Amino acid sequence: MKFAKRMEQFGEGIFSSLLELKRKRIEMGEPVIDLSVGTPNIPPAKHVIEALCSAAADESNYIYALNDQYDLLEAASDWYEKRYEVGLNPKTEICSLLGSQEGLAHLSLSIIDDGDLVLVPDPYYPAFASGPLLAGAELYYMPQKKDNGFIICLQDIPKDVARKAKLMLVSYPNNPTTAIAPDFFYEELIAFAKQYDIIVLHDNAYSDLVFEGKKTKSFLSFPGAKDVGVEFNSLSKTYGLAGARIGFCLGNEEVVTRLKMLKSNMDYGMFLPIQMAAIAAITGDQTCVEETKKAYEKRRNILCDGFHSIGWKMEKPEATMFIWASIPSHYKQSADFTMDLVEKAGVLVTPGSAFGPSGEGYVRIALVQEEEVLEKAIQAVSESGILNEVFINKRT
Repeated sequence: MKFAKRMEQFGEGIFSSLLELKRKRIEMGEPVIDLSVGTPNIPPAKHVIEALCSAAADESNYIYALNDQYDLLEAASDWYEKRYEVGLNPKTEICSLLGSQEGLAHLSLSIIDDGDLVLVPDPYYPAFASGPLLAGAELYYMPQKKDNGFIICLQDIPKDVARKAKLMLVSYPNNPTTAIAPDFFYEELIAFAKQYDIIVLHDNAYSDLVFEGKKTKSFLSFPGAKDVGVEFNSLSKTYGLAGARIGFCLGNEEVVTRLKMLKSNMDYGMFLPIQMAAIAAITGDQTCVEETKKAYEKRRNILCDGFHSIGWKMEKPEATMFIWASIPSHYKQSADFTMDLVEKAGVLVTPGSAFGPSGEGYVRIALVQEEEVLEKAIQAVSESGILNEVFINKRT
């Protein structure tokens, strides 16, 4: 049998590999506290579940959706007006996504030709690279450096690279670094994109998971943003609907129109009961959003303070449902530390190297367990001894 050469660029996804590692340990009777995959364990609000169940009980809702119901598009438009003060035409500037990963792949296919250059942040969410690569893109990595607050320095992108680039992927609040971008960055980003005729995709999945009373904007909140690009937003984390796969592409009419056209040839639309659940989520009582944010903030405090108390120093993230933590100084590779952490403490995290070259030296910790489980994780790491330099000497 012969297969597509494009598959030579891909190995098994990191989260599938971690899941297999977890499975093997459980089969051996070893406990695992999984803080690797960012799968929310906070369920949707009751009114969202009721909307889904009620629609699913209606036999007429099992037809092909074919496209987005206008009620869904109008709800998304109202959501952006109320939350971000951004006006959007429901018919031409909004398209639903079956999750952001599907959206990344299809958006890339609608923009990228073989050999086109795509600017990708580094560290990056893995789908930021795999989506463009599926479309035949070449990638240029834009470092997100700690000394610049993990914010991309647009001035460091060589002019010849910028002139060649067709698409740029940006995401703040950022996964995995948890950084929040200041307003001036978006102003510079829009000017940069206009100067070099680059389409911008801003992923805004974590804009409501921001702590200590802070509040973030949409990329589309800034003048000129719709001229150069679109934003992805997701209901996965904020509303606990990760498994339902609900997202939106919003902004530039030309980009949205081409994405809709491609998707009309690739899928039959979002299951109607899920569309109705999405409407309930973004138009209903928003108390659940504040409760979810507070839950993640409390988990953040427990884990960061607890690990700090046993010698693993880490900064508290300003946003997202993750902690981006430096590995202990006596380790050189994040993969080595990750393996020791799961083998000796039964705690599973994601090595920073899975997020690109600049991710080395870090691990990403997902705040996806209840508070008492996080306390157990802290205790297990403390008792394992792997934070002590003598441990690494014994290991080698």
